[in-house]
Amino acid sequence: MPLSNQKLHIVLIGNYRKDHQRSMNLFLQMLLDGYATAGHQVSVCLPTECFGKLTSNTLSGIGKWLAYIDKYVLFPIVLRLKGLSPAYRSANTRFHICDHSNAVYISHLPVDRTLITCHDVLAIKGAFGDKSAFCEASKAGVVLQKWILKSLQKAHKIATVSQTTLIQLKELSAHLNLPNAKWQVVLNAFNEPFAELPVKEAKDITDAAGLHLDKGFILHVGSDLPRKNRKMLIKLLNKLKDQWHGSVVLAGQALDPAMVQLIKYYGLENRVVSVVNPNFKLLQALYSTCNAFVFPSYSEGFGWPVIEAQACGACVLASKHAAIMEVGGDAALYADADDVHQFAENFKLLLDKDVQYTLKQKALINCQRFDKTKMVQNYIHLLEN
Repeated sequence: MPLSNQKLHIVLIGNYRKDHQRSMNLFLQMLLDGYATAGHQVSVCLPTECFGKLTSNTLSGIGKWLAYIDKYVLFPIVLRLKGLSPAYRSANTRFHICDHSNAVYISHLPVDRTLITCHDVLAIKGAFGDKSAFCEASKAGVVLQKWILKSLQKAHKIATVSQTTLIQLKELSAHLNLPNAKWQVVLNAFNEPFAELPVKEAKDITDAAGLHLDKGFILHVGSDLPRKNRKMLIKLLNKLKDQWHGSVVLAGQALDPAMVQLIKYYGLENRVVSVVNPNFKLLQALYSTCNAFVFPSYSEGFGWPVIEAQACGACVLASKHAAIMEVGGDAALYADADDVHQFAENFKLLLDKDVQYTLKQKALINCQRFDKTKMVQNYIHLLEN
């Protein structure tokens, strides 16, 4: 029954610290602040760091397997031991697994008092051989992702960050009878205070970072994962190079060798700028001053950069992927992920000040959907019942 007049103790289950998952760490912090502001007691429980301390890299090689011992052997024992304490056994205590990749911990928590946020099912689909996810899995990855899916299917309460992800999760579970499942959409909110900066302030920030982009630039923010389709930015610049003399800025991970080769192939070495892991202020300045933000992903579960760009006054060009269109709404222009001609035509539309103005006004309205207070209230409602 609802506990709306009672204060909960909410235990946030976060990510393994040494995996350095920035977006998930920001998401946890957002929940920590939001639940506390709503008047609830909040604590954080992170996977044990023991064997992972023996290595500097827990993302590949032997370090990955040492981290697996911490995450999948030691931490479940810790959860079981904590579960014996009065604080964890209390009917007023709730557990929120903040990242679906940690869904396996639900076997060590009270299922009726545990909520999981599912950000996407792309890796799971990839493990089942679905090429549309653009997430190939190793043999160990296949085993892990199938384990994660089975764990998600045990959950009574799941919040997906988009309707697209909810539909995909239900499709993966369609063969099961899940009478206790309460799975619903809770849209993500902004995990940092993105807003458009005045032109001079933004330019001072980019100049200080050594970025002199006076001829204009197209921006992409993200990793070099194949599904992010970074190569589209280079092909788009090549398509526009004789009609528009700006640059492409790739913010996030450093360029991989394949991207470097592609840039050389088109002879665009002097017009592509890599900004590795920009801090918040620099990222905000880039969003605020770009001629267009281009997000041509093949697959996404949500797409935070789309709304970050919109909040900073950037005009967004994105791929026709269901989750991206769901998030971007009518405040972006869309094209098929590999249709460089249509991306170029959409960019040319942005040269019209009226088109820019219309998109920016729609973006201001669209961004109101991703409100932190609303998101936290929806999570509390799920946790209370």
